[in-house]
Amino acid sequence: MNKVFTIKVPASTANLGPGFDSIGIALGLFLTLEVSPSDRFEIISSSPELDGLPKDESHFIFQIAKLVSQKKGVALSPCSIKMESSIPLARGLGSSAAAIVAGIELANQLGKLELSLQEKLEIATEMEGHPDNVGASLYGGLVVGSYSRQDVQLVSFKDLAFEVVAFIPKSILLTKESRQVLPENLSFQKAVEASSLGNVLVASLLSKNWKVAGLMMERDLFHQPYRRGLIPEYEEFEQAAKEYGAFGIALSGAGPSILAFAEKGHGESLQQSLKECFPNHTITHLPIDLRGSYVY
Repeated sequence: MNKVFTIKVPASTANLGPGFDSIGIALGLFLTLEVSPSDRFEIISSSPELDGLPKDESHFIFQIAKLVSQKKGVALSPCSIKMESSIPLARGLGSSAAAIVAGIELANQLGKLELSLQEKLEIATEMEGHPDNVGASLYGGLVVGSYSRQDVQLVSFKDLAFEVVAFIPKSILLTKESRQVLPENLSFQKAVEASSLGNVLVASLLSKNWKVAGLMMERDLFHQPYRRGLIPEYEEFEQAAKEYGAFGIALSGAGPSILAFAEKGHGESLQQSLKECFPNHTITHLPIDLRGSYVY
Protein backbone atom coordinates (compact mmCIF):
# COMPACT_ATOMS: atom_id res chain seq x y z
CA MET A 1 0.00 0.00 0.00
CA ASN A 2 1.18 3.53 -0.64
CA LYS A 3 -1.59 5.73 0.69
CA VAL A 4 -3.41 6.48 3.93
CA PHE A 5 -7.11 5.58 4.15
CA THR A 6 -9.76 5.44 6.87
CA ILE A 7 -12.37 2.75 7.56
CA LYS A 8 -15.48 3.75 9.54
CA VAL A 9 -17.94 1.13 10.83
CA PRO A 10 -21.11 1.82 12.85
CA ALA A 11 -22.28 -0.07 15.91
CA SER A 12 -25.43 -2.14 15.73
CA THR A 13 -28.23 -3.65 17.71
CA ALA A 14 -29.90 -6.94 16.89
CA ASN A 15 -33.10 -8.88 17.50
CA LEU A 16 -35.42 -6.06 18.65
CA GLY A 17 -37.20 -8.79 20.57
CA PRO A 18 -38.64 -11.42 18.22
CA GLY A 19 -36.31 -10.81 15.25
CA PHE A 20 -33.76 -13.21 16.70
CA ASP A 21 -30.53 -13.43 14.66
CA SER A 22 -32.39 -11.77 11.78
CA ILE A 23 -33.25 -8.09 12.43
CA GLY A 24 -30.62 -5.42 13.05
CA ILE A 25 -30.23 -1.63 13.18
CA ALA A 26 -27.05 0.41 12.62
CA LEU A 27 -26.39 2.89 15.43
CA GLY A 28 -24.37 6.10 15.63
CA LEU A 29 -21.38 4.81 17.58
CA PHE A 30 -18.30 4.08 15.49
CA LEU A 31 -15.16 2.01 15.12
CA THR A 32 -12.64 4.03 13.10
CA LEU A 33 -9.37 2.79 11.60
CA GLU A 34 -6.85 5.18 10.06
CA VAL A 35 -4.54 2.93 8.05
CA SER A 36 -1.05 3.92 6.85
CA PRO A 37 1.97 2.07 5.36
CA SER A 38 4.42 0.49 7.82
CA ASP A 39 7.12 -2.16 8.04
CA ARG A 40 5.07 -4.16 10.56
CA PHE A 41 1.47 -4.72 11.68
CA GLU A 42 0.63 -2.50 14.65
CA ILE A 43 -2.40 -0.86 16.24
CA ILE A 44 -2.27 2.39 18.19
CA SER A 45 -5.27 3.61 20.17
CA SER A 46 -6.19 6.12 22.86
CA SER A 47 -9.78 4.83 23.30
CA PRO A 48 -10.43 3.56 26.85
CA GLU A 49 -12.72 0.88 25.37
CA LEU A 50 -9.73 -0.70 23.62
CA ASP A 51 -7.37 -0.86 26.61
CA GLY A 52 -5.81 -4.28 27.09
CA LEU A 53 -6.32 -5.49 23.52
CA PRO A 54 -3.30 -6.70 21.47
CA LYS A 55 -1.38 -4.05 19.56
CA ASP A 56 0.34 -6.37 17.08
CA GLU A 57 -0.81 -8.76 14.35
CA SER A 58 -2.52 -11.01 16.91
CA HIS A 59 -5.28 -8.38 17.17
CA PHE A 60 -8.71 -9.71 16.15
CA ILE A 61 -9.07 -7.25 13.25
CA PHE A 62 -5.72 -8.25 11.77
CA GLN A 63 -6.66 -11.92 12.15
CA ILE A 64 -9.93 -11.35 10.26
CA ALA A 65 -8.08 -9.47 7.51
CA LYS A 66 -5.56 -12.29 7.15
CA LEU A 67 -8.29 -14.95 6.98
CA VAL A 68 -10.01 -13.06 4.18
CA SER A 69 -6.79 -12.48 2.26
CA GLN A 70 -5.77 -16.14 2.59
CA LYS A 71 -9.18 -17.19 1.21
CA LYS A 72 -8.54 -14.98 -1.79
CA GLY A 73 -4.90 -16.07 -2.18
CA VAL A 74 -3.49 -12.61 -1.53
CA ALA A 75 -0.69 -11.54 0.86
CA LEU A 76 -1.25 -8.35 2.84
CA SER A 77 1.46 -5.72 3.17
CA PRO A 78 2.08 -4.57 6.77
CA CYS A 79 0.33 -1.46 8.01
CA SER A 80 -0.03 0.76 11.04
CA ILE A 81 -3.53 1.49 12.29
CA LYS A 82 -4.65 4.33 14.49
CA MET A 83 -7.86 2.90 15.90
CA GLU A 84 -10.56 4.67 17.90
CA SER A 85 -13.90 3.32 19.09
CA SER A 86 -16.96 4.68 20.85
CA ILE A 87 -18.64 1.24 20.83
CA PRO A 88 -18.70 -0.31 24.32
CA LEU A 89 -17.35 -3.88 24.41
CA ALA A 90 -19.56 -6.80 25.50
CA ARG A 91 -22.66 -4.61 25.94
CA GLY A 92 -24.79 -5.96 23.09
CA LEU A 93 -23.99 -3.12 20.70
CA GLY A 94 -22.22 -5.08 17.98
CA SER A 95 -18.58 -4.41 18.86
CA SER A 96 -17.42 -7.81 17.53
CA ALA A 97 -19.50 -7.45 14.36
CA ALA A 98 -18.00 -4.00 13.73
CA ALA A 99 -14.51 -5.50 14.17
CA ILE A 100 -15.33 -8.27 11.67
CA VAL A 101 -16.58 -5.75 9.11
CA ALA A 102 -13.50 -3.58 9.69
CA GLY A 103 -11.20 -6.59 9.20
CA ILE A 104 -12.92 -7.55 5.94
CA GLU A 105 -12.67 -3.99 4.64
CA LEU A 106 -9.02 -3.83 5.68
CA ALA A 107 -8.28 -6.95 3.63
CA ASN A 108 -10.35 -5.56 0.76
CA GLN A 109 -8.31 -2.35 0.66
CA LEU A 110 -4.85 -3.78 1.33
CA GLY A 111 -5.33 -6.73 -1.00
CA LYS A 112 -7.23 -4.76 -3.68
CA LEU A 113 -9.87 -7.49 -3.63
CA GLU A 114 -12.71 -5.34 -4.99
CA LEU A 115 -15.30 -7.24 -2.94
CA SER A 116 -18.94 -6.37 -3.57
CA LEU A 117 -21.22 -5.46 -0.67
CA GLN A 118 -22.92 -8.86 -0.99
CA GLU A 119 -19.55 -10.64 -0.87
CA LYS A 120 -18.59 -8.70 2.28
CA LEU A 121 -21.95 -9.66 3.80
CA GLU A 122 -21.45 -13.34 2.99
CA ILE A 123 -17.95 -13.42 4.50
CA ALA A 124 -19.03 -11.49 7.60
CA THR A 125 -22.12 -13.65 8.14
CA GLU A 126 -20.11 -16.85 7.87
CA MET A 127 -17.73 -15.52 10.52
CA GLU A 128 -20.42 -14.12 12.84
CA GLY A 129 -22.95 -16.92 12.31
CA HIS A 130 -25.91 -14.60 11.62
CA PRO A 131 -26.46 -11.52 9.43
CA ASP A 132 -28.20 -9.08 11.79
CA ASN A 133 -25.30 -7.15 13.36
CA VAL A 134 -22.84 -7.42 10.47
CA GLY A 135 -25.57 -6.63 7.96
CA ALA A 136 -26.55 -3.48 9.84
CA SER A 137 -22.92 -2.35 10.11
CA LEU A 138 -22.38 -2.91 6.39
CA TYR A 139 -25.63 -1.53 4.98
CA GLY A 140 -26.85 0.95 7.60
CA GLY A 141 -30.48 1.51 8.61
CA LEU A 142 -32.81 -1.33 9.53
CA VAL A 143 -31.88 -4.70 8.04
CA VAL A 144 -33.78 -7.97 7.88
CA GLY A 145 -31.67 -10.96 6.92
CA SER A 146 -31.65 -14.73 6.59
CA TYR A 147 -28.71 -17.14 6.71
CA SER A 148 -29.76 -20.55 5.45
CA ARG A 149 -27.83 -23.32 3.74
CA GLN A 150 -24.78 -21.05 3.48
CA ASP A 151 -26.87 -18.52 1.55
CA VAL A 152 -27.33 -14.96 2.86
CA GLN A 153 -30.27 -12.76 1.87
CA LEU A 154 -30.69 -9.30 3.35
CA VAL A 155 -32.99 -6.32 2.82
CA SER A 156 -32.14 -2.82 4.10
CA PHE A 157 -34.59 -0.02 4.95
CA LYS A 158 -33.50 3.60 5.32
CA ASP A 159 -36.78 5.53 5.62
CA LEU A 160 -37.34 5.08 9.36
CA ALA A 161 -39.59 7.13 11.63
CA PHE A 162 -38.38 6.05 15.06
CA GLU A 163 -35.44 6.77 17.38
CA VAL A 164 -33.45 4.77 19.89
CA VAL A 165 -32.40 5.49 23.47
CA ALA A 166 -29.97 3.02 25.05
CA PHE A 167 -29.51 2.02 28.67
CA ILE A 168 -25.87 0.87 28.86
CA PRO A 169 -24.92 -0.67 32.22
CA LYS A 170 -21.38 -0.71 33.54
CA SER A 171 -21.36 -4.51 33.76
CA ILE A 172 -20.51 -6.64 30.73
CA LEU A 173 -22.34 -9.72 29.49
CA LEU A 174 -20.61 -11.99 27.00
CA THR A 175 -22.78 -13.34 24.17
CA LYS A 176 -21.51 -16.86 24.90
CA GLU A 177 -22.80 -16.64 28.48
CA SER A 178 -26.09 -15.09 27.40
CA ARG A 179 -26.71 -17.88 24.87
CA GLN A 180 -26.28 -20.54 27.55
CA VAL A 181 -29.65 -19.66 29.12
CA LEU A 182 -31.57 -20.22 25.86
CA PRO A 183 -33.54 -23.44 25.25
CA GLU A 184 -32.09 -25.94 22.81
CA ASN A 185 -35.46 -26.45 21.08
CA LEU A 186 -38.90 -24.90 20.64
CA SER A 187 -42.01 -26.87 19.77
CA PHE A 188 -43.28 -26.45 16.21
CA GLN A 189 -46.33 -24.54 17.43
CA LYS A 190 -44.25 -22.18 19.57
CA ALA A 191 -41.74 -21.63 16.75
CA VAL A 192 -44.55 -20.64 14.38
CA GLU A 193 -45.91 -18.18 16.95
CA ALA A 194 -42.44 -16.79 17.67
CA SER A 195 -41.65 -16.20 14.00
CA SER A 196 -45.02 -14.56 13.39
CA LEU A 197 -44.18 -11.99 16.07
CA GLY A 198 -41.01 -11.08 14.18
CA ASN A 199 -42.93 -10.75 10.91
CA VAL A 200 -45.49 -8.41 12.44
CA LEU A 201 -42.73 -6.42 14.17
CA VAL A 202 -41.13 -5.55 10.82
CA ALA A 203 -44.48 -4.67 9.25
CA SER A 204 -45.47 -2.48 12.19
CA LEU A 205 -42.15 -0.57 12.26
CA LEU A 206 -42.37 0.16 8.54
CA SER A 207 -46.06 1.14 8.70
CA LYS A 208 -45.51 3.26 11.86
CA ASN A 209 -47.92 1.21 13.94
CA TRP A 210 -45.98 1.87 17.13
CA LYS A 211 -48.44 0.26 19.52
CA VAL A 212 -48.24 -3.08 17.70
CA ALA A 213 -44.44 -2.82 17.33
CA GLY A 214 -44.05 -2.43 21.08
CA LEU A 215 -46.39 -5.32 21.71
CA MET A 216 -44.39 -7.60 19.41
CA MET A 217 -41.13 -6.68 21.19
CA GLU A 218 -42.72 -7.44 24.54
CA ARG A 219 -44.17 -10.80 23.42
CA ASP A 220 -40.90 -12.22 22.06
CA LEU A 221 -40.59 -15.96 22.68
CA PHE A 222 -37.11 -16.61 21.31
CA HIS A 223 -34.76 -15.10 23.87
CA GLN A 224 -35.95 -12.24 26.08
CA PRO A 225 -37.98 -14.38 28.51
CA TYR A 226 -34.75 -16.27 29.28
CA ARG A 227 -32.26 -13.39 29.20
CA ARG A 228 -34.05 -10.55 30.92
CA GLY A 229 -33.39 -12.18 34.29
CA LEU A 230 -29.65 -11.65 33.68
CA ILE A 231 -30.17 -7.86 33.69
CA PRO A 232 -31.36 -6.70 37.14
CA GLU A 233 -32.53 -3.29 35.89
CA TYR A 234 -34.66 -4.58 33.01
CA GLU A 235 -38.11 -4.32 34.58
CA GLU A 236 -37.40 -0.97 36.21
CA PHE A 237 -36.11 0.47 32.93
CA GLU A 238 -39.01 -0.98 30.97
CA GLN A 239 -41.54 0.59 33.30
CA ALA A 240 -39.82 4.00 33.31
CA ALA A 241 -39.31 4.08 29.53
CA LYS A 242 -42.99 3.33 28.86
CA GLU A 243 -44.03 5.96 31.39
CA TYR A 244 -41.98 8.59 29.53
CA GLY A 245 -43.26 7.78 26.06
CA ALA A 246 -41.32 4.82 24.63
CA PHE A 247 -43.51 2.62 22.44
CA GLY A 248 -41.27 -0.43 22.83
CA ILE A 249 -38.41 -1.87 24.86
CA ALA A 250 -36.02 -4.64 23.87
CA LEU A 251 -32.70 -6.13 24.82
CA SER A 252 -29.91 -4.97 22.55
CA GLY A 253 -28.55 -8.19 21.08
CA ALA A 254 -27.68 -10.54 23.91
CA GLY A 255 -27.65 -7.65 26.41
CA PRO A 256 -26.94 -6.22 28.91
CA SER A 257 -27.82 -2.95 27.12
CA ILE A 258 -31.54 -2.25 26.82
CA LEU A 259 -33.12 -0.14 24.10
CA ALA A 260 -36.16 2.10 24.30
CA PHE A 261 -37.85 3.00 21.00
CA ALA A 262 -39.63 6.31 20.50
CA GLU A 263 -41.35 8.06 17.62
CA LYS A 264 -39.10 10.35 15.60
CA GLY A 265 -38.59 13.66 17.40
CA HIS A 266 -39.12 12.21 20.89
CA GLY A 267 -35.73 10.58 21.51
CA GLU A 268 -34.02 13.53 23.19
CA SER A 269 -36.81 14.14 25.71
CA LEU A 270 -37.00 10.42 26.48
CA GLN A 271 -33.26 10.34 27.10
CA GLN A 272 -33.39 13.31 29.48
CA SER A 273 -36.24 11.79 31.50
CA LEU A 274 -34.49 8.42 31.76
CA LYS A 275 -31.18 10.03 32.76
CA GLU A 276 -32.93 11.51 35.77
CA CYS A 277 -34.29 8.07 36.68
CA PHE A 278 -30.96 6.27 36.24
CA PRO A 279 -28.20 8.76 37.16
CA ASN A 280 -25.63 6.01 37.80
CA HIS A 281 -25.94 4.42 34.36
CA THR A 282 -25.22 5.59 30.83
CA ILE A 283 -28.39 6.66 29.01
CA THR A 284 -27.66 7.61 25.41
CA HIS A 285 -29.79 8.86 22.56
CA LEU A 286 -28.35 6.93 19.62
CA PRO A 287 -29.07 8.16 16.10
CA ILE A 288 -29.76 5.44 13.55
CA ASP A 289 -26.83 5.33 11.13
CA LEU A 290 -28.12 5.20 7.55
CA ARG A 291 -24.80 5.00 5.70
CA GLY A 292 -23.21 1.81 6.98
CA SER A 293 -19.47 1.16 6.75
CA TYR A 294 -17.37 3.14 4.31
CA VAL A 295 -13.80 4.00 3.36
CA TYR A 296 -12.37 7.44 2.68
